[in-house]
Amino acid sequence: MFFLASKALWFFAAPSALLILGALCGLAFARGRGGRALAAICLALMLLIGLAPVGAALLIPLEDRFPPPPADMAAPYGIIVLGGTIDDELSRARGQATLDEGAGRLIEAAILARRFPAARIVYTGGSASLIGRESTEAEEGRKLLIALGVDEVRIALETRSRNTDENARFTAALAHPQPGQTWLIDTSAYHMPRAMGLFRKAGFKAVAYPVDYRTAGGAAEWRLNVNLPRGLRLFDLAVHEWIGLVAYRLSGRIDDWFPAP
Repeated sequence: MFFLASKALWFFAAPSALLILGALCGLAFARGRGGRALAAICLALMLLIGLAPVGAALLIPLEDRFPPPPADMAAPYGIIVLGGTIDDELSRARGQATLDEGAGRLIEAAILARRFPAARIVYTGGSASLIGRESTEAEEGRKLLIALGVDEVRIALETRSRNTDENARFTAALAHPQPGQTWLIDTSAYHMPRAMGLFRKAGFKAVAYPVDYRTAGGAAEWRLNVNLPRGLRLFDLAVHEWIGLVAYRLSGRIDDWFPAP
């Protein structure tokens, strides 16, 4: 029920989608003063969010919350790679794995596997489809890791999870983490606070390994953005994560409002 509610809420509440819908509604009733005002407000907000560093300002605290571990860190017991790296639909249509926005997670997993040759590798990710479509992402991810030089014996797949909460719980049921075992969490930097809160709750001694950064951080982002779609995308990502943190804390799925190192 939580999964269905969260997906349905985001479908209707994604900021850029709401602004586009508001602008279209305003244009549909443009003969009236209220319609023109609504369209103008929505278009102005889209320009403000897309061109000003609003999304970056919201995303940077998420990305900077967990710094990368030191280069001389001790070898972990295992590496958990969160799904969201492969586009299921395009992969089926084209007959080959098609990497998505989170491809950095998979690439870094192969690098970490070489760096820590004794570590277990768990790829966790099922289908987030509301219609129950089966996902081939985990299997495609496994094939890519093997092609990149990872021994297939080291790779375990968790294929049922539909969101990060299920990633953590179902991976715990598969891997049976023990108190003395350190597990690297390999996911996008902006997603790391929520992921760390969930994997800690599931019983993992988790160490963050953030990848797939979307912002340069610091002063580099405090400028007008000439790429409007990028600005809107960053804003959507940030709002989604902040809402996710609040929802997971209120529902008891994580123990802290903003998990920290």
